[in-house]
Amino acid sequence: MTMCDLPHDLIREKILTNVPITSLRAVRCTCKLWNALSKEFILGNETSRQHHEFQGFMMISNKICPFRVDIQGIISSHNNLVDPSTKKLDLLDQVEVSRVIHCDGLLLCVTNNNSKLLVWNPYLAQTRWIRPRICYEKSDMYAIGYDNSSKVRNYKILRLSTSHYYGLGIELEIYDFSSDSWSFLGVFPDYRINSYHSLVNLAGSTYLFARYLASLENCLLCFDYTSERFEQHMPPFSPYYYYTDTVALSTVREDKLAAHSYGFYQSSVTLEVWVTNKIEDKAVSWSKFLKVDMGSMVPVRDFLCNWKADLVFVDEENKVAVIIHESRNYSTKLQLTAYIIREDGYFRSMNIGEVNLNFSRKLSVQHVFSPYHPSLVQINRRSYRGDGCANGHSEPLGRV
Repeated sequence: MTMCDLPHDLIREKILTNVPITSLRAVRCTCKLWNALSKEFILGNETSRQHHEFQGFMMISNKICPFRVDIQGIISSHNNLVDPSTKKLDLLDQVEVSRVIHCDGLLLCVTNNNSKLLVWNPYLAQTRWIRPRICYEKSDMYAIGYDNSSKVRNYKILRLSTSHYYGLGIELEIYDFSSDSWSFLGVFPDYRINSYHSLVNLAGSTYLFARYLASLENCLLCFDYTSERFEQHMPPFSPYYYYTDTVALSTVREDKLAAHSYGFYQSSVTLEVWVTNKIEDKAVSWSKFLKVDMGSMVPVRDFLCNWKADLVFVDEENKVAVIIHESRNYSTKLQLTAYIIREDGYFRSMNIGEVNLNFSRKLSVQHVFSPYHPSLVQINRRSYRGDGCANGHSEPLGRV
């Protein structure tokens, strides 16, 4: 019996579900059957949903590491949030990354000091450097999404710059993959973006928390890549709440937003998680998903010393939230801890590792981002075989 003679169910449920993200491309090149089954697995994502598996990436010391969580068992059988078989990604080993933004299986990687932009499809092992219109600034923020005006998705990159307006407005530029060019959209006045922790992509649009400076109200902004405009919505919390790194956005699978906040009251820390009920062009509604007194589980000083925390995952069916929290245990290092919290009181903490700080670069370190699903999107300008099995088609990482 050859590999191509194996039962289809065995390939789908026992092999494809356990193959690391960055190895799926090699699986597709095994034979025509495996190529077809892996395509079905990627496009449908049905097997992954049935097994309640969550895949994503983690930033550790400016390197991208895949990780996997088995939601049904709360934590995967590896007993480690970082997938031990794929800790080192050779493709990006030459590049130090300070920020990763995910959209539809594509990763927008911002290099150290915001000096370069790289788009990466881990599944197809394709990369594409994005040249600036003029130059990139250290204070720039970036997002990636797509235009829904046609059946074929047209991907775009949004650049948000505040360096010329001293926090009193946001200068907007957009890069169009189809034309390989930047265009200036203008200045979005009187708003200030709170942090990268409040920026996620859902269904092709980018959502982020911002503050309207005229009234000091906080709001949820949505950037639509079809109209290339912002829409303003109410946040789940009080609009006058002082948003810093105590709030963050995430996604629930691929169809809802999740937001979390920390409230500090004397000797306790209250965690609240909200999930969207409805997302429409003119309205976003929320419901409270979870409220937990973290002070009974974690020393309050761990939160007071450093408030940064990312809401990694929310599983509505099992009422589980996974949060990554950082604490500064050493002068030059951050300690990363994963908290797995369930509505019925289940609590578990896991030590993930340490992140080296580089104070000379003054980088805001990102640890985790939204769930990842492999993508068949071609991002290079050159022609490819339809099965994505050709070698040597990525742009060299050493140049722009």
